[in-house]
Amino acid sequence: MKFAFSTLACPGWSPDQTAANIVEYGYDGVEIRLVGSDLIDARMGIEERLQLKRAYGDLHIPIVCLGASSKFTSVEAKEREREQNELLRFVELASDLECPLVRTFGGATPTGASEQECISRVAESLSRVARRAEELGVRVVLETHDGFSSAKKVAEALRQIPSPAIGVLWDTHHPYRVGETHEEVLALLKERLYHVHVKDAKRHGSDWELVLLGEGEVPVKDVVEVLSASSYDGYVSVEWEKKWHPEIPDPEIALPQHLRQLNAYLTGNHSK
Repeated sequence: MKFAFSTLACPGWSPDQTAANIVEYGYDGVEIRLVGSDLIDARMGIEERLQLKRAYGDLHIPIVCLGASSKFTSVEAKEREREQNELLRFVELASDLECPLVRTFGGATPTGASEQECISRVAESLSRVARRAEELGVRVVLETHDGFSSAKKVAEALRQIPSPAIGVLWDTHHPYRVGETHEEVLALLKERLYHVHVKDAKRHGSDWELVLLGEGEVPVKDVVEVLSASSYDGYVSVEWEKKWHPEIPDPEIALPQHLRQLNAYLTGNHSK
């Protein structure tokens, strides 16, 4: 098992600064959601691409996933087509950056739409992206997030997509939040589980407070243990959402702490 972190954790860090800190902290790879303080743009120019390649390539740091924001539950076919084209641009960018994965969302459930309608729309759109992904050797991962927080729902979408170029990103917080256990999630998704996000949080009524790893209620330790027992060989990526929650601890504190805890969970040398 290998550990990375998403650049969502470090708004304002340049690629060079991010790469240097990956080496200092001891992570194995990087997931790119931000470049500097901005969301990664699939239309980025040659110079910006070269900057990323140099920053991470010179230190032999693999770019393990790109974070697209595409979603496919809209009732409007033209809107879904626009989102498909955006996702295709990310697939092509990933190929250029020698990155194996692109994350996508499914999307929220529109008012009046049924769950099955949303699943079918997502499956149809991702199926249309699959051929180009296969050609370029890139996999697209549907995250357990928003209207697709449930692993059961993601698994149903994947059943409608035969291509192995489409898989799943298990964001460990959201299935837990909707009442699914880590054993249930892994049983549903393990055949096409290509990437994992970890974060910890405390429940406050209907809201959640993001906290340092081990200080909340999300069973990340159990997740690491079941992944290790299942011989999962992908990346576990820390998604410390500093970009969206500036009040949480800075990345200089959170990222080393997360890696210490993850390694302790992996080796069994943890206090919780």
